[in-house]
Amino acid sequence: MLKFEQVSYGYSPDGQLAPVVENLSLEIPAGQFLCVLGPSGCGKTTLLHLAAGFLHPQQGQLSFQGRPITGPHPERALVFQDATLFPWLRVMDNVAFGLRQRGVARAERRRLALQMLEQVGLAATANAWPMTLSGGMRQRVAIARVLALQPAALLMDEPFSALDANSRERLQDLLLQLWQAQRQTLLYITHSVEEAAYLADRVLIFGPAPQSLRADLINPVPRPRDRSAPQLLHFCQQLRQQLAQLPCCLAPTILPPHKEFPPCA
Repeated sequence: MLKFEQVSYGYSPDGQLAPVVENLSLEIPAGQFLCVLGPSGCGKTTLLHLAAGFLHPQQGQLSFQGRPITGPHPERALVFQDATLFPWLRVMDNVAFGLRQRGVARAERRRLALQMLEQVGLAATANAWPMTLSGGMRQRVAIARVLALQPAALLMDEPFSALDANSRERLQDLLLQLWQAQRQTLLYITHSVEEAAYLADRVLIFGPAPQSLRADLINPVPRPRDRSAPQLLHFCQQLRQQLAQLPCCLAPTILPPHKEFPPCA
């Protein structure tokens, strides 16, 4: 479904090009839950922004469902690390915002928004203001807003990293339930070995350029998974061993200006 062919991308903070992703070839099948692990600065977020269409490869080709990616599209929806809700809109209107941008009629978009809020357990907050919600609740609203667009691929950039451990685990379980029900292709960036091992069908280990992709591992642990199961803990240890072999990333992590991101993402 999502295909990188010899893709390279770099930044020029001091006039010299510093590669972050270099000569990356990768295929992500439809319906797969793929997690990406690696140290800061090794290109994980750049990979996500290339898949979303916010960045364009400086070399190579990038395609989705056999078509070149030329820019952002609702079929590839992005969930940021922080819940980017509009504080002047109530929860229902935040979830319905992307549908409104697509021209969906008011009654239909409210029906779909409420349906998504029910799925994430927040139907009772439909008329609340975002500032009255906890961090975990706001992130659930952000996920509901993306799911309302019914994307074929869901791109997530450390969406639970700012939450407490209990909220993070509950949202991980919620995400798995939603993914198993809808089976979107899911590309998930994380720094947590435990999170990757618990969630993913497949885990990529990223390192500094020029060899961006250092390991491509299929998760052998069957679903449903127990966080304390010996097989899961063993896979966590395998991932840690892969990460321990990586040098520190020296490439700068420079993101595009915020204005380039569409608000409905």
